[in-house]
Parts: sequence; structure tokens; C-alpha cells
Amino acid sequence: MPHHIGAMEKTLFTNNSLKEIRQFYANQMVSQMVTAVIVLDENLKVQYLNTAAEALLSKSLNRLYQQKVLEVFTHCSVTDERLQQVLSSGQDFTDSDVVFEFIEGHHITVEVTASVALFNDQEHLLLECRRIDKQKEISLEVFQEQQWEAARDLIRGLAHEIKNPLGGLRGAAQLLDKEILPEQREFTAMIIEQADRLTNLVDQLLGPNQLPTLSLHNIHEIAEKVHQLVSLDNDKNIEFIRDYDPSIPDIEIDTEKLQQTLLNIIGNAIQVLPENGKIKIKTRIATNQTVNGKKIKLAVKLSIIDNGPGIPADIQDTIFYPMVSGRSDGTGLGLSIAQTLVHQHHGKLVCHSYPGRTEFSIILPLPKRT
Repeated sequence: MPHHIGAMEKTLFTNNSLKEIRQFYANQMVSQMVTAVIVLDENLKVQYLNTAAEALLSKSLNRLYQQKVLEVFTHCSVTDERLQQVLSSGQDFTDSDVVFEFIEGHHITVEVTASVALFNDQEHLLLECRRIDKQKEISLEVFQEQQWEAARDLIRGLAHEIKNPLGGLRGAAQLLDKEILPEQREFTAMIIEQADRLTNLVDQLLGPNQLPTLSLHNIHEIAEKVHQLVSLDNDKNIEFIRDYDPSIPDIEIDTEKLQQTLLNIIGNAIQVLPENGKIKIKTRIATNQTVNGKKIKLAVKLSIIDNGPGIPADIQDTIFYPMVSGRSDGTGLGLSIAQTLVHQHHGKLVCHSYPGRTEFSIILPLPKRT
């Protein structure tokens, strides 16, 4: 509903200077803007938040006033130095892909514009933040889905082309083994062994070919079984932390396939973690999710969080493709298979990573309650 100027306000506007009138409208507009506006002093301490900024940060101005803005986050891809440079040089910048990681554990992606503004004849830093993670997530998910399916189809076609002649090669070696001298059979044995190894690799490339057998299970039972398995072989003394939401209802899952998915993800984390690293297994109810292009009101979010070195930025968008790996000795098949298994549950597997924290999240829709 539009704001109407009363008779008294009209009189004030008639008597006041144009500067005061501009200030009046500026104050009104900033508080009503959808864009989050944060005003910082020369020490990067919060001086003002509009309503949209309070919603973005999930904290009020009363709580954050005079607090250094970057202390609100456990991680932010914009540094103190870069913000101070804007104040010292007067040169604005706009970054369209800034990640805010909050102390509470969640993260958002925003577009940030930083500029210098004068308030009471003092230079302040003005941050304008617009949340873009939902749009980015949807567009990236659609793109990755298309690329993942194309890569999977290509790999499967190539795998079949390799597997057919391998069978003939192995059969020929077996026939030859019967005709040659005993001392020469080590060579045919080597051919058969390598043909079997390549066939096994091709089968892994083809991925799981059986649809999941779904039945109602408590997701924490699978998480606990996986925890027991990885705890038995723990040469690096990894600390495993379980943070479960006991209110999560039973959901339809294939216990074997979900267990394999978790083992693949945790196994990758263990390999890159140093001695005494940490892995957290966390479950929560997630609301208003987009899964494979569909809006899901309620879902189960099962997260594997580690404090390792993080996934290289140049492969984060392709980490679920076959043959893509951040390790020199990796095959790039574990996460591709995990993604396939989660897709078979009509869910999605997503990753958010930076040095010191990597989170893989399995999102599984909850059935609608009747």
C-alpha cells in the first residue's frame, strides 16, 4: 500500500531545504528496498542494516551494531583487505559470486556491490547484497544434469564398445592356452588377468544397472552402520561426529545402495584428510528444496562434512562426472556412482567446498502426508 504524505509533512517539505527532502526519501527508500543494504564505518564495523539485510543475515541491527561485519561469518570469499581497499581507493567493485558461511552452519551465495558513501561528512562503506543462490542453484542443477547425463551416455557407449572385444580377447587367450607349451602359459594368463581387470573397470564405468528396492527404513540406522564400518579401519584417527535429528520419519530407501553412497563419500573424505581430521554425519529436515527441477516442500538432508583441504575450484562443477577426480590416483568413479544411486532415489547429491570445509549433502524427498 503506498505511503501518503499528510498535510503536516507537506508543510515541512515546503519549509525544509531540498537536501532535507532528499534525505527523507532516501531514508524511506533504503528501509523498504528488497536489496540488502549494509553500512560500515572505516573499521568495517556495522553502522546500519536495512530490513532486507537483517533478513539476509538472520540478525537484527541491535545485535550487530558496532560488530565487525566479517565476524558474522565463519567464511566469506570477500576479505577485509579488499573492503579496506575500496575505502582507501574509492573504487567500487561488484562480485557476483560471494559465499557467506554462517556460524550456524548454513551458507548463501550473494552478489555484492561495495562503494563509498558519505554519512555525516564521514566516509562509510556501503555494501549492497542480493541473494542469488536459488537462481544459481536451479540453473546450475539443470546444466549439470544435462552434462552429467551426456557424459554418462558417452561413457556407457564407449564402455560397451570396449567390453565386446575384451570378451573375444579373453576367449582367444583361453583357447591359445590349451595349445601352447606349459612354460608359455604365463603370457596367456597375463592376457586373461588384464582382460578381467579391464572388464571390471568397464563394469564400474557402466555404473549400477539395477533399480533400487525401496522400503521404509530409518535413515539413522544406515548412517550408524556406515559409522561402525569406517570406525573399524581408522588408521588416521579420524574423529567421527554424529549430529542426528531424531524427528526425521522413516523414508523409502534401498539400504544397500544408500550405504554404498555414504561409504563412497566418506571414503573419499578419509583419503584427503590429515591425521586427526574430523568428519561429521548430520541429518536435518530441509524445506522448499528444488530436486531435479521439481519443487519439494519437505526433504531429508543427510550431510557428510569434513575439515579437509577442500575440492579444487576448477573441478567443483564437474566433480560428479565419470573420470573426474581431485586426486592424482583417483578413478573419478566413486562420486559418479554415488550420484547415480541418489538419482535412483529421486533425490540429488550436492557439494559445497572451500579449504577447511567440504560438505556433501544427499537430499531425499519426503513423501506427502495423506
